[in-house]
Amino acid sequence: GAALTGLRPIVEIMFSDFMMLAGDQIGNQAAKIRYMSGGQAIVPLTIRTTLGGGRSSAAQHSQSLQAIVCHIPGLKVVMPSSAAEAKGLLKTAIRDDNPVIFFEHKMEYNKTYEVPEEEYTIPFGVANILKEGKDITIVGTSNQALKALQAVEELAKKGIDTEIIDPRTLVPLDKNTIIKSVKKTGRLLIVDEGYERCGVAGEIAMSILKDVFYYLDAPIKELFI
Repeated sequence: GAALTGLRPIVEIMFSDFMMLAGDQIGNQAAKIRYMSGGQAIVPLTIRTTLGGGRSSAAQHSQSLQAIVCHIPGLKVVMPSSAAEAKGLLKTAIRDDNPVIFFEHKMEYNKTYEVPEEEYTIPFGVANILKEGKDITIVGTSNQALKALQAVEELAKKGIDTEIIDPRTLVPLDKNTIIKSVKKTGRLLIVDEGYERCGVAGEIAMSILKDVFYYLDAPIKELFI
């Protein structure tokens, strides 16, 4: 309601598990109103919520439900990997005229990051190459991109030069950056903290497969944390 009357509300849902209780409002109302009205009404709503396990919060508070909202047309889906990324992406989300689901990994809340004080935004649909490499591409969603960075040194000891990509946003997804990287390395590993069945990693793999198939030196692999 607030978004429809001209405000740009930011809603905080403590755990993404609780989004299920607001499923109708999010997926059946906010996501559709702009299109049902022919663009006469917009819903500039930002929903901040958490994902991920690791804090002994029980099964009802530890899920990663990004795949569910990615499936719903009309929603944009953001997964920052760090606080600096979160600042720029959140400012973009607030300025967007569409409802945005903004997933923050709860295990990052207790960490310290350097965040620029100046005003800045990070555009949606533009992936971030955290490290360039030539042997394998690793795409990590949310803080899985940072965990992939931690593995770089060990992989280097085995002679593996890794390229690491943080997609930043799942909807829209920057497929071109991933495709270009895989054409160079010939190998792809996708790491996502979510369910395997109908999951984000599988969707990323299938969305680029037709463009990279003849460049692959090995099958695409998916890792679910």
